[in-house]
Amino acid sequence: MSTAGQVIRCKAAVAWESGKPLSIEEVEVAPPQKDEVRIKILFTSLCHTDVYFWDAKGQNPLFPRILGHEAGGIVESVGEGVTDLKPGDHVLPIFTGECKECPHCLSEESNMCDLLRINTDRVGMINDGKSRFSLNGKPIYHFLGTSTFSEYTVVHVGQVAKINPHAPLDKVCVLSCGMSTGFGATVNVAKPKKGQSVAIFGLGAVGLAAAEGARVSGASRIIGIDLNPSRFEQAKKFGVTEFVNPKDYNKPVQEVIVEMTGGGVDRSVECTGSIQAMISAFECVHDGWGVAVLVGVPNKDDAFKTHPVNLLNERTLKGTFFGNYKPRSDIPAVVEKYMNKELELDKFITHTVPFSEINKAFELMLAGEGLRCVIRMDA
Repeated sequence: MSTAGQVIRCKAAVAWESGKPLSIEEVEVAPPQKDEVRIKILFTSLCHTDVYFWDAKGQNPLFPRILGHEAGGIVESVGEGVTDLKPGDHVLPIFTGECKECPHCLSEESNMCDLLRINTDRVGMINDGKSRFSLNGKPIYHFLGTSTFSEYTVVHVGQVAKINPHAPLDKVCVLSCGMSTGFGATVNVAKPKKGQSVAIFGLGAVGLAAAEGARVSGASRIIGIDLNPSRFEQAKKFGVTEFVNPKDYNKPVQEVIVEMTGGGVDRSVECTGSIQAMISAFECVHDGWGVAVLVGVPNKDDAFKTHPVNLLNERTLKGTFFGNYKPRSDIPAVVEKYMNKELELDKFITHTVPFSEINKAFELMLAGEGLRCVIRMDA
């Protein structure tokens, strides 16, 4: 029986207030409107960004809200004007979008769509500003246009990547945020050449995805920098060859790296959001050709300070957003890299929990255990 055009009642994990466990509720999900797609979510995973907005310390607390933005699912129905997706398509909903019409989307150099780029304060759909979720007649806010902690969700067509139907959704779901962000930061932005050295600041999931990018690029030395020494053993699986803990030295870590490498690394990728790490990542690259790429999101009042001579000496500082991938155009090819065994994803997924135990995923992340916890929606 088709559910197209009908309101669907399904389970969703609702965040009612800051830092409180999510509550599994039966919500109503309205049909997709113009340029929208309704997706049956099969697998979703927990990313640090979900935890950050659930905790709501650094931004506007917007509740009740359905969080979640790393996921894989199947199109249930499409709204008016949607031509490139149909029911049954396997898809990844993505927290940023590609309208294919704005100057950014038409540029080969940018993935920062004017219409659909990430907006953490947007709580409804772009079409009418309203929510497609409700509970007892009251709206529940969307999150990043995806809200994947629900058995069904409604997403703008520009935020949906159609992928190979043979790709296992329980693995490739992690490509819809963290893994693509880190991997792309290295392969698309830092672009290390074969045999070069790369420093990775922060060995969480995104940093290890950046290390994976360095490994795939053929880097000869991959130096991991982290304040937590327990992360090094795991990092070896992602190609990290050496480990530096800034706490072990009484001088700035960039000086340590410059000495270790005889002048600095060829490339560095910063995945912590710490201003100190950003400065270190920039100042540890080799003059003449070194490139530093910033991935981590700083606090809103942070400022970055370095001496201009570091730039004049031909070091390059770059920023990146979602690994410079355009969601609809590029992510299907990243899924193919996994299918062709050029990219390993299984090692990022350290835990799996049923949807009924979604709060366990939060506990694991808060305890710093594992990298990605995949949540099975049918359980």
